[in-house]
Amino acid sequence: MLASLTGVATVAAQDEDLPTVGVGSKDFTEQIVLAEMVALLLEDAGYPVDRQINLGGTVVAHEALVNGDIDIYVEYTGTALLAILGLEPLDSDVEDASSSATPAAVGPDEVYDIVSTEYDEQFGLTWLQPWGFNNTYAMAVTQETADEYGLETISDLEGASGELTLGATQEFLVRPDGLPGITDLYGFDFGNAIGLDPGLVYAALESGDSDVITATATDGRIPALGLVVLEDDMGFFPPYYAAPVVDSELLADHPEIGEILNQLAGTIDDAAMADLNFQVDDGGMEERDVARAYLEEQGLIGGED
Repeated sequence: MLASLTGVATVAAQDEDLPTVGVGSKDFTEQIVLAEMVALLLEDAGYPVDRQINLGGTVVAHEALVNGDIDIYVEYTGTALLAILGLEPLDSDVEDASSSATPAAVGPDEVYDIVSTEYDEQFGLTWLQPWGFNNTYAMAVTQETADEYGLETISDLEGASGELTLGATQEFLVRPDGLPGITDLYGFDFGNAIGLDPGLVYAALESGDSDVITATATDGRIPALGLVVLEDDMGFFPPYYAAPVVDSELLADHPEIGEILNQLAGTIDDAAMADLNFQVDDGGMEERDVARAYLEEQGLIGGED
């Protein structure tokens, strides 16, 4: 792996006309860490990088890529399927989907094939290889709330949801793979739902302003706070595997960019990503420092002088 990357980097470094690559991200810790990995790998290979970090939610980041304001950002397959393409496995648009299917009923490889094909045809964008982890959505409560209401699965919320307040990002409140879809499938409504900045979701649970929060599988604060993740027993949430999405014209002109970023394909599991996030959210480290340390540890970039 290292020999391959070094060869790619050497070729890139010899090119005096390398373009500046715009690297973007959404507005939460994991996205910023991943964007820094992209930027650091490209810089190590000789590419100038324009960091446009913390752009906003999914639609903002996607539109920035489509409009050419950035060249790359890391997206999640399930997010692309539902929030960008507006497809669901129970739609007739998805081949071989059964009428009883839920989003999670479509496997990760099939979701990847769908989004990579549609992005190429609709937007002129290329999905590189997934980096390994599945940052699926989850719903979490404190142990106290779980004990009080007998909560183990999302279905268990049906009898208690009217008494509970959901704390979630504004994006989750309106996304088809968010609150509208999950309440439709599971058949419950929360007594109240509050939209929060991503950085405030856990604080709202700790302060008692919310009783249930939306979380993600790779958030290290879940085990650190001793939260109970409710089982998605009806299989609502689809796979959310992370992969860089790149402007296809840039990739055609500089195919080594794909080779550089694909060095991380399949190498970061859920636990590793959760640990990286936790170093920022609880340890107070800067996202760039966390990303650099990880890449150096993996032998993918050289250390700082």
